[in-house]
Amino acid sequence: MNDLSFPIGHFDLANFASRDENLRTIRELPARLSAAVAGLSDEQLDTEYRPGGWTVRQTVHHLADSHANSIIRFKLALTEDSPPTIKPYYEERWAELGDSKLPIDVSLRMLTAIHERWTALLESMSDEDFTREFIHPETGNWPLENALALYAWHSLHHTAHITKLRERMAW
Repeated sequence: MNDLSFPIGHFDLANFASRDENLRTIRELPARLSAAVAGLSDEQLDTEYRPGGWTVRQTVHHLADSHANSIIRFKLALTEDSPPTIKPYYEERWAELGDSKLPIDVSLRMLTAIHERWTALLESMSDEDFTREFIHPETGNWPLENALALYAWHSLHHTAHITKLRERMAW
């Protein structure tokens, strides 16, 4: 695809992978992302993946922020008596905060730890657990099965921003 904003297409639950494949994607994100950014200079890390988009550095930090929020959302859904309403956040504002200028290895380590725990959680869940939900105030109810698919897509989506930029720039 040539869409710089959505290099793997928009999220479409109807066309997404199986639970096992989504789990594999979550498990493998830290290694795939590390490979995608391997050897990039600070100048390259501070390059926008598309005009007006985030830099590679901001994208890596965004993944850590987003997936930290996601594991908490899963745990809330699994432990609350009724579907919890989660707190959305302004990801574009988070991407401008001072910690988004740190070296990317900070967020790569964070993602590795989050994904190790998240994978252990996901692999321990029953079929019934995957039917539990959280409520996003803007997009409604999210069964954990669908949220898993969304975050697997999210993992591939942002990794593709980086790998497609590398291809275009011949890095």
